[in-house]
Amino acid sequence: MKRTTLGRSTVVAVLMSVTVLAMGFVGSAEAAPAQPATDRQLADYIASGLHAAPVAGSGSACTSGSGAGSGNGSGDCYGGSGSSSGSAGGFSSDTVGFGPPQTSFLGAFAFGLTAPDAAPPGSNDWQCKPSAEHPNPVVLVHGTWSNAYNAFAYMGQPIKDAGFCTFTFNYGRSNLIEGGGLGSVLPGVNGTGYIQDSAKQLSAFVDRVLVATGAPEVDMVAHSQGGPMSNWYTKFEGGADKVGKLVTLGATNHGTTLVGIGALGRAVNNLGIDILGFIEMFVGHAGIQQTVGSDFVNKLNEGGDTASGVDYTVIGTKYDEITTPYNLTFLQPGPGATVRNVTLQDGCEQDVSDHLTMMYSPRALSLALQALDPVGHPNLQCTFNPWLIGGSGKL
Repeated sequence: MKRTTLGRSTVVAVLMSVTVLAMGFVGSAEAAPAQPATDRQLADYIASGLHAAPVAGSGSACTSGSGAGSGNGSGDCYGGSGSSSGSAGGFSSDTVGFGPPQTSFLGAFAFGLTAPDAAPPGSNDWQCKPSAEHPNPVVLVHGTWSNAYNAFAYMGQPIKDAGFCTFTFNYGRSNLIEGGGLGSVLPGVNGTGYIQDSAKQLSAFVDRVLVATGAPEVDMVAHSQGGPMSNWYTKFEGGADKVGKLVTLGATNHGTTLVGIGALGRAVNNLGIDILGFIEMFVGHAGIQQTVGSDFVNKLNEGGDTASGVDYTVIGTKYDEITTPYNLTFLQPGPGATVRNVTLQDGCEQDVSDHLTMMYSPRALSLALQALDPVGHPNLQCTFNPWLIGGSGKL
């Protein structure tokens, strides 16, 4: 009887956290810095789902075969460990028109509600030809429950003004039936479909950029899910030969515990109760794939964190309430790759950016520009940048 009560209380705790999990993808007002995990804790987090118990009806996520839910024999791991939803589908799309520059996430989010397909300023000039100083065009990759505009309405124009041809698109557009979750019914909510499918969409977009610009490779600036999705592209979709630099911000490179919610859900799933499959109906395929111990995360990193030939700059923030612990974002370099791991607050404690507002942080922008062109942008900015609002506190 005691065991049954414990099990029910655990399940109830996860169910009560569903709303927090969903809302986490569109922002939080939490201002307390996340505490870095110890090496032992990180190992426990990452290993917690390596041998998840199979759940009836979920299928094997990493077996040979074809179609979403079974893998395709090339290392694809659709679904999370023990998530039950097998629906799949979705597409990517080009932007339509342009939105104004924004200094705050709230301003960009509000505009995006009425123009969810707008391009961020500075992007998608398909006549742009890279210069000798900046031969690689830059592809901007948004994250989960986001879109090209509200992710890059602040950074797009400055990167363009620095001399780069910049391009972006909306990926992972899956509806409710296709497993996009309840959030997919809202305007501008993308990045919800299976991450492997999104990586294929990214591959096709990069090829278009290379043809249009005549460049041999691109650089990338990616937020949140955009980080691991781009890295999946470099590892499993032939992207390593087409990507020079990959700059990530708040990327869920090793998954996230989501302040313990994701880890708790994974633990319940490992007991044979498919709680993550239930939550997946709310947050979509990609949200569950980014929890610690998922088949996707395990497959992504099983051969090492990096792809040979790629130069990584990985930016994390202590105040990240989505990628937790925030240093799960950091990578270890493998053969032929270079990695620079940066905590946003190192040398700039007044920047208290959270997961979303780091995309509206002057310091984060200066770090991205420095990563893309260290000679032309050697100096870093340091200003106050609040959680939730961003833009140095200006709407």
